[in-house]
Amino acid sequence: MAWSSRLLLIGALAFLAFGSSACSKRGVQVTEVPPPATNDTTLGPGDVFSVRVYGEEAMTGSHQIAPDGTINFPLLGAVQVSGLEPSAVAQKIQSELVERDLLRAPHVSVYVEEYASKRVSVVGAVANPGTFALAPGMTVVQAISMAGGFSSLADRDATVVTRRVDEEIIRYRVPVDRVTKGQAADIAVAAGDIIFVPERMF
Repeated sequence: MAWSSRLLLIGALAFLAFGSSACSKRGVQVTEVPPPATNDTTLGPGDVFSVRVYGEEAMTGSHQIAPDGTINFPLLGAVQVSGLEPSAVAQKIQSELVERDLLRAPHVSVYVEEYASKRVSVVGAVANPGTFALAPGMTVVQAISMAGGFSSLADRDATVVTRRVDEEIIRYRVPVDRVTKGQAADIAVAAGDIIFVPERMF
């Protein structure tokens, strides 16, 4: 693991271990009810999405946004998409196809496959702690699975998600063991979330 990743994980663990006292004067809230996962759904470099142009198989396919924020679209060449919502990307491609007299009335749809520019961190008692690309609809259980699942010492029902909402830091407990047994609802994660799995206290 690179030193930058190690430092990120160490910092996240330290924050989660000591944040309650260190941030008590900074608007930290602890709650059993999770705040809504209001994600920024704009696209950025590294994100992967598919474009479907109905009736035009040659223009239908998957694209990854380049570091300069563009994709290379058939017949259009470089199209700047970084910072746009998926629906706005579809509209932009549709408009350019019409303006260049390539299609008369195209119907374009965009489906996000991976938000690589937006990430979540999973730390603590998991097999492979780290940061992971946010997939649309990703939940706490899915994020932990991406980190290789729980270690043998994990206190699964004490899993804590830390999220910044406006100017406040909010933490809430997710009983993951109960979720996997169908006894509690899974929770959607948001970009920037830190999922911390503590070890059991013997």
